[in-house]
Amino acid sequence: MYPDHTPQRAVEVHQPTPIPPPVVHPAPVVPVQPGTAPTVASIVLPDGRVVTGYAIDPARTEPVTAKPAVSRTAVNVALGGVGFLAVCGGLLLLTSFIAALTAFITQLITLAAVIFGGWIAVQVLGTSGGSSGTTVHIRKATFKRNHFHG
Repeated sequence: MYPDHTPQRAVEVHQPTPIPPPVVHPAPVVPVQPGTAPTVASIVLPDGRVVTGYAIDPARTEPVTAKPAVSRTAVNVALGGVGFLAVCGGLLLLTSFIAALTAFITQLITLAAVIFGGWIAVQVLGTSGGSSGTTVHIRKATFKRNHFHG
C-alpha cells in the first residue's frame, strides 16, 4: 500500500462507545378521592324522563382590578413625540419630492434644448436650394492629365 521509501505507521482504530438510553419509570397511578362528595341533582324533563347527574358550579370570573391611572402629562408627551416624528417624516418626503421634481424639470429643459439646438443646426448647416454649393456632373466631365474639366 505504501511505497518502499515511506515508513509504515501504526493505525489506531477508535470505536465509538454507545450511550445507553435513559430508563424511564412510569409514575404510579394513585386514585384520589375528592374531599367532599359532589351533590347529585335530578331533573324531570317535560316528557316525564328523569335526568340525574352532578351539579356543575359555574365558573367564577376573577374580580376586575382597577387600572392604574395614566398621567395626562405622560399622554401629552407621548402624543407630542408621535406628532413630531410624523412632521419630520412628512418634511423628509416633501424635500425628496421637491428634489425629484427639480431633477425632472431640469431633464425636460435639457431635452428641449437638445431638440431645439438640433433643429437650428439642421436649418443652418442643411443644403438650401443648391445656390451656395458646387454641383459636379461626372458624366459630362472630360479627363485631362488627371484633372476634371467640366
